[in-house]
Amino acid sequence: MIVGITGGIGSGKSTVVKLLAKYPNTAIYTADEEAKKLMNSSKIIADKLILEFGNETYQNGELQRDFLSKIVFQNPEKLAILNSIVHPEVRNHFQNFIKLNQDKLLIIYENAILFESKSNLICDVIITVFASLLVRIERVMQRDHCLNEAVVSRIKNQLNEEIKMLQSHYIIINDTIEHTENQVKYIHNILTEKSITI
Repeated sequence: MIVGITGGIGSGKSTVVKLLAKYPNTAIYTADEEAKKLMNSSKIIADKLILEFGNETYQNGELQRDFLSKIVFQNPEKLAILNSIVHPEVRNHFQNFIKLNQDKLLIIYENAILFESKSNLICDVIITVFASLLVRIERVMQRDHCLNEAVVSRIKNQLNEEIKMLQSHYIIINDTIEHTENQVKYIHNILTEKSITI
């Protein structure tokens, strides 16, 4: 069973994934981490990014993340172009990951742009992780050492939380770790029962 995990920046997707990773017979795929690796290793991606964003995108074969971030986080159109270049390769990479982990009960697919990239279509179940806007801003400011305005700008570039929740099978309210753990346990019990009975 492929379980998609999504949610806005700072919602706590990684926390939920870490809790699910504790269960046996579970494989974890984090799209953002794999995308970062692919952007430094895939010639297909590199060639397209240089063509679109210029030669400064890479130096000595290494992606200049700060240079690219300054462009795309201020421009939704450029962000959409970036995603259209990188995500097809991530999706192909994930398909190989699925083949390698066919024996697992659950394959967890964490992806911040699950719906935007149409990756929801390959998931059997979708979970959206939710936290209040103020909590999300505070978390990202502390994590990334950035200003309030920078976080708000990134949030504005993401799909509305209500749209995500309406298209999800389960919603996890990530407010306290104890509450989140209980919700993860409850959903995991349901999913593993479903997996066994399918």
